[in-house]
Amino acid sequence: METRRLLLAFVLSLAVIAVWYTLFPPAKPTPEAPPASAPAAKAPAASAAPGTPAPAPAAPGNPSVAPVPAVQAAAEERVTLQDGRARAVLTNRGAQLLSMMVPEKSDPKSGTLELVRQRADALYPYALTAGGLQPSPLNQVLFQALPAADGRSVTFRYSGPLGAAEKSFRFDGKGLLEVDVRVSGRSDWGLLIGPGIRNPTVEEMKSRYEHRRAVYKVDGDVSTPDPGSAFEPVEVPGRALAWAGLEDTYFLSAQVPRARIDRAVYHPVLVERAAATGPAKFLPTPSKDEMTREQKDLPREFFLVLRPAGDQIALTSYWGAKEYDRLKALPYGLQDTIELGSLKPLVVPLLTALHWIHANVVANYGWAIVVLTILIKIVLLPLTHRSTMSMRKMQELNPKVQGIRDRYRTKLRDKQGKPNLEAQRKMNEEVMAVYKEAGVNPAGGCLPLLIQMPILFAFYRLLSTAVELRGAPWLGWIQDLSLHDPYYVLPIIMGVSQIIQVRMGPQAGDPMQRRMFQIMPVAMTFFFLGVPSGLVLYWLTNNVLTIIQLQVYNRMQAREA
Repeated sequence: METRRLLLAFVLSLAVIAVWYTLFPPAKPTPEAPPASAPAAKAPAASAAPGTPAPAPAAPGNPSVAPVPAVQAAAEERVTLQDGRARAVLTNRGAQLLSMMVPEKSDPKSGTLELVRQRADALYPYALTAGGLQPSPLNQVLFQALPAADGRSVTFRYSGPLGAAEKSFRFDGKGLLEVDVRVSGRSDWGLLIGPGIRNPTVEEMKSRYEHRRAVYKVDGDVSTPDPGSAFEPVEVPGRALAWAGLEDTYFLSAQVPRARIDRAVYHPVLVERAAATGPAKFLPTPSKDEMTREQKDLPREFFLVLRPAGDQIALTSYWGAKEYDRLKALPYGLQDTIELGSLKPLVVPLLTALHWIHANVVANYGWAIVVLTILIKIVLLPLTHRSTMSMRKMQELNPKVQGIRDRYRTKLRDKQGKPNLEAQRKMNEEVMAVYKEAGVNPAGGCLPLLIQMPILFAFYRLLSTAVELRGAPWLGWIQDLSLHDPYYVLPIIMGVSQIIQVRMGPQAGDPMQRRMFQIMPVAMTFFFLGVPSGLVLYWLTNNVLTIIQLQVYNRMQAREA
């Protein structure tokens, strides 16, 4: 009997709504207009539809109770919000975000990029979940859309048998999206973000420079769980959560709670694609023991579900490029999502200098790297000059040092072939005495290389994470300084210049040290084959400048001789 009453109440409610909208179709609403409503059928007192908000208790002496007004749209529609070059497209079916187009860079000449992943039969960002990743029935209802006249905000409202919900989206003029969600009549719900961010190509999905991860900040510490090693949901308590989001190397979708939430949960999923550029299908990640060989080869992503502390969630959302200056200008500390590592004190000045050169000297990041390398070389010139002079003195002392080594050669091992530590100690003392008498530091030749290695690694970090260099051309076939040379021409030229530099330099030091310098060009060439072209360009430019410097020194030495 209870089931029949429930079914009858539901059918009558739908019939009344359908007849009302057929006879009195609603006009297109304006932001100031109140939402259109239709009377809902009154359910029998003994039963209520699941999820329907309970009516307010009747006042004493008044047995009748006003029904909850039904608010929903008659047809599916899309709403576009525009803020500068940022554009969001939302559907009133579940009030979900279908598209988020953002500028690739702050440079007005740059293009725009889609950050919402294409998907096949899956929930879109800002959909509602029930429980874990189970879709809420509210994702299929048609919310009533109330767009603002300025085209920068919209409010979606629904009230009916499934409960009541309201979602508001508003661009704040700074490229941030304000999101407010309230759900009544349901307790176990969440707000979904993701999975992942933008639509990477197959090559990008396989690249070791493309990091697709979760990112969140709790108590001042930033964590970046990797979906490739996650088999269970990652829960983050909302008590001290500053923000949570999804990222790759160059772009970010971060959700900053304006009020405390209960928790953020990252659900790992497998990404399956029918075509190289087609929509993706997302499958739950099985346990480590149950995963098949085919599943291990699939890429993985995270869904992010934000769970409310009450019946509403208020967010400030950042969708866009991970540009250091832009993120630092925001009051949320989102610049910590850029992987600068322990060399951050060196990377940030290099990045600032590169931006200044690009803006004021040459509007090409490839030539800006060349100019910056020249400036670094000038700054390090006193150090490299002293080092070169030290190595030339060591070269002059080589015959005397070699004579000492020849004299001790037969004494370095005993008759059993064991090392004679005492003889080695005396030989080293005599060699150091020769260097000391001439005022030469044997380690002086390695000092410039040791100084340049942190700069090299800082450049490596900068060129591997700076979105400004993504898609930035230099000349000829180098059309993206963040990628390796597709024809490996630049690394090979760099290797040849390294060999020339070593041969032109002073041949000083012990045999082991000279052998290390001779092997280094080959090792460096293989290392640079797969690194970003911008980094190879920096090292090549540095080699050319060193060759010019050595040529000057050699001519000065010949003139003195």
